[in-house]
Amino acid sequence: MNKDISLSLFPSWALFAVLSAFFAALTALFGKLGVTGINSNLATLIRTIIIFFVIVGIISLRSEWQKLSTISINSWIFLTLSGIATGLSWLCYYHALQLGPITKVAPIDKLSVAIAILFGVIFLGEKLTWSIVLGGLLIISGTLILIAL
Repeated sequence: MNKDISLSLFPSWALFAVLSAFFAALTALFGKLGVTGINSNLATLIRTIIIFFVIVGIISLRSEWQKLSTISINSWIFLTLSGIATGLSWLCYYHALQLGPITKVAPIDKLSVAIAILFGVIFLGEKLTWSIVLGGLLIISGTLILIAL
């Protein structure tokens, strides 16, 4: 019997999305614990430096380096904008964690899912289905319930 059969039933992108959610949850927990008694902006800088070295290590171990000149201008522009958005998101997130409970901050942060769905439809022309609309509305509703109670 093929050992990879169970993996073929679960697309690799979905596996990585689940792992992303798991690590994002750990990020919230460890971030809340780590930001105690330290300026949230400095905490974000420390986290960013750690991320830098982890990713350099992964790219080095996997031999995934490439010449920067081979990267298109569009990739540079959008990765720069993504980096700016990520930095601003992290600064806001860590400050929110410093000021509020993880049980309120994390659900509000995950409204990014509903916003990303909207952006995907508007800017990327992705198809909006009833299940996507319903899922987005449930995320928004769940967030409102979690922060209101």
